[in-house]
Amino acid sequence: MKKKCVLDVKELGKRFADVKVFERLSFNVKEGEIVALLGPSGCGKSTLLRMIAGLESVENGEIVHSNEGRQSIGYVFQKPILYPHLDVEGNVALGLESKMSRKERKQIIQDELRLVGLGGFSSRKIEKLSGGEAQRVAVVRALLNQPSLLLLDEPFSALDLASRRKIAIDTREILRSKNIAAIHVTHDPEEAETIADRVLLWSEITHSNE
Repeated sequence: MKKKCVLDVKELGKRFADVKVFERLSFNVKEGEIVALLGPSGCGKSTLLRMIAGLESVENGEIVHSNEGRQSIGYVFQKPILYPHLDVEGNVALGLESKMSRKERKQIIQDELRLVGLGGFSSRKIEKLSGGEAQRVAVVRALLNQPSLLLLDEPFSALDLASRRKIAIDTREILRSKNIAAIHVTHDPEEAETIADRVLLWSEITHSNE
């Protein structure tokens, strides 16, 4: 069965004032596919993700989303955005529909935290989390609304090598189990190979300012 395309980026270009970030960038992502975009720091990978999410304007080219549209996009940033006045459960709950009962929400959160090795962390304060634990919380929250596409903006780059590899493997397994497509941008070839079904070299899909 042919998988549908959840994202099609066509001849995309971006400039900031007189500085060309990239031009004629093209690629696509199929349903359930994990694509890694591999390129050096500063080449425009984060800008691309922001454009896909609708946080940056599209000046040239086209970004075609599946029928679900941008509301079905999840985003995990390089630095996890967590609210210190809430515990782990409170932060994760922000990704759930408000119609659920408290009992349902609690059970779902506990199950999802177990998937990323954070069973028993529901009441943990944010400041007590390690960098890897905080990023796992951010990943769980982003996935709870079952997005058709998850954007990963080098979320593991600040972690040590062992933690980076472990969370990449765990994230890959969760994405596969939920059949969620993802774009993972990184400058680390090993990380790209670990998490992705397909690795695209930045230099081969665009003309950048580098």
